Formats: sequence, structure tokens, C-alpha cells
Amino acid sequence: QVHLVESGGGLVQPGGSLRLSCETSGTIFERNDMSWHRQAPGKERELVAGIPADGGAHYADSVEGRFTISRNDAKDTVYLQMNDLTPVDTAVYYCKAEEPQGGIGVLDSWGQGTQVTVSS
Repeated sequence: QVHLVESGGGLVQPGGSLRLSCETSGTIFERNDMSWHRQAPGKERELVAGIPADGGAHYADSVEGRFTISRNDAKDTVYLQMNDLTPVDTAVYYCKAEEPQGGIGVLDSWGQGTQVTVSS
């Protein structure tokens, strides 16, 4: 069973930075496409950034140029570096793993989420 644990959230002032981490277990990490999503109060969960198993990160327009997703396959961990944060970035941030199922699809697994609050 895939297990994901996010960390690194907290309260930060506008213009500040945070680095989120998502450590996985119970899976062959280097085979998984990984992504970060967020959900603000009263809104649907949205994709923030993704990094496939073979690299090539992609980002939501709203975070392009401010956020950087990266992965360390040796540590089974994916990161989200967030710079120049604004109150609009306030949300619960979730890590997702897409685990290939031998050519018959993928199995999605989610972490419990970490709160990011941007406020002065």
C-alpha cells in the first residue's frame, strides 16, 4: 500500500517562501508520476505542478515561474519549492502518486495534506 506524508507547510508572509516535501513508502517511487495539488476553502482541488517518472515538470499558469517541483528518487521524495507567495496561494496542499499497474492503468494515492497560509 502506497503511503505519502507531506510536510513543510505553515504560516508565511506575502512574498515569502516555503518548501514542501512528500515522502513516499510502499511503492517503487521512481516509476511513479508525482504531483502536487491544492484545495482552498470552498474551491475544488486543483493541480499545481507535476513531474513524471521520466522528468519534464509542468505547472499551473497561476504558479509558473514561482513554484518549482522536483524529485529525489534515492529518497523517495518529491518537493515543491514555493516562492513569492501571495494570499491566493493559501490552501491545503496534497501530494499525489500515480503508480503504474502493469499496463492496465494507474493507481492514484494521496497524502493527508499540509496547510499553507499566506498572511501578514
